Amino acid sequence: MPSQRQYDMVVIGSGPSGQRAAVQAAKLKKKVLVVERDWIGGSCLHTGTIPSKTLREAALEFSAEHPSVFDQVMTRKQAVIDAEAAVIQKQLQRNGVEFVQGRASFKSASSVWVETPTARVEVSAQFIVIATGTRPARAADIPFDDIAIFDSDTILHLRRKPHTMAVLGAGVIGCEYASIFARMGIRVTLVDQRDRLLSWMDSEITAALQKQFSECGIELCLAAKTTNIHRTADGKARLHIGENERTFDALLICMGRLGNTDSLHLTAAGLVANERGLLNVNEHYQTAVPHIYAVGDVIGSPGLASASSEQGRLAAAHAFAVRGGSFPDAFPYGIYTIPEISSVGAQESDLQKRGIAYVVGRAQYKELARGKILGDEHGFLKLLFDSKTRRVLGVQVIGSGATELVHIGQAAFILGAGIDFFINNVFNYPTLAEAYKVAAYNAYNQLPAA
Repeated sequence: MPSQRQYDMVVIGSGPSGQRAAVQAAKLKKKVLVVERDWIGGSCLHTGTIPSKTLREAALEFSAEHPSVFDQVMTRKQAVIDAEAAVIQKQLQRNGVEFVQGRASFKSASSVWVETPTARVEVSAQFIVIATGTRPARAADIPFDDIAIFDSDTILHLRRKPHTMAVLGAGVIGCEYASIFARMGIRVTLVDQRDRLLSWMDSEITAALQKQFSECGIELCLAAKTTNIHRTADGKARLHIGENERTFDALLICMGRLGNTDSLHLTAAGLVANERGLLNVNEHYQTAVPHIYAVGDVIGSPGLASASSEQGRLAAAHAFAVRGGSFPDAFPYGIYTIPEISSVGAQESDLQKRGIAYVVGRAQYKELARGKILGDEHGFLKLLFDSKTRRVLGVQVIGSGATELVHIGQAAFILGAGIDFFINNVFNYPTLAEAYKVAAYNAYNQLPAA
């Protein structure tokens, strides 16, 4: 443990939000301590964003028919985790942030117990930031054993490649893992009580995703109830999907997440988490106790690593009364399914509810030279424009490079650009970015006559 016990800021958790809060405070010449219960980088690095996206890229690279594809993919995942952990550690050291691996809990609203295997020390701070993230929810009636029945954390430690797998939950995590494991050559069944994938996303995009899932061999069981989940004597997972009893080599359950606040002793600080273990905050990320902030997944939606990082920076800036800006109204969502999806701004359903007249411009990847080069015949870009002002109101993309391509639309949306911006500019050829010009022309042809 560090000998210094008084800090300007103590940050509990070292995921993206905790890192950014700590570094921002350190850049303001403040004394900062980061306490991490598990591993540097938090769940984002070890059980969430980084490993799952590494698995995705490795699955795309290696042939599913190769006998060692599963081992290759898992080896790549661990190598990236180790390398990124070293980067984070160096970043904290470079900025003079102290780091302790230990368990933090509140003693009072201004002091924290930090327990390591060898010591229990009280540290106090002017400001405290809770950045403890979330963990998969585990229903008590499901016999998780991390051998045949997994959650989205423990699936990363799968010891062997199963022949068959069921994924329960067609939210972001479930859809991502279903497509990744299907790409590895596993026969995947994706199950959800809802009648479509990613029910909050643009319906045209999710319909395209659903079609591609079916074409790549994923069995979709939507509007289906699951019951009687158990492990068989021979080490497989068995359950009822609707009226049918099914057996799988592995079962992955992605049914929501809970905030990591149960061990913080929040009551000692005057705080109470909700039934999901999440904390309520104001627009500055202050909790009910103003000098205690909470950022990242532990405050709930949007639950994105990108958003969490910005929340951490803004919280530290507000704490030390420096101008840090505000969280943007518009930010992109990226879903790393195969194919990937990204969006920013409004969806058609939003505009319809608000009574805004709009036109839709579409560009199919199969119409683009780059799309043909990549062999992506299914991807497309969708732009929504205001019929009167001609400004871009929303962007949705599905296909290769979607999470990169969306940022062109994000910049145009934030800057108030419109159809003419895309039509009058030159895009590299052949690129997927050219889709913006094609989609703009498509929308222009639908505009009412001036």
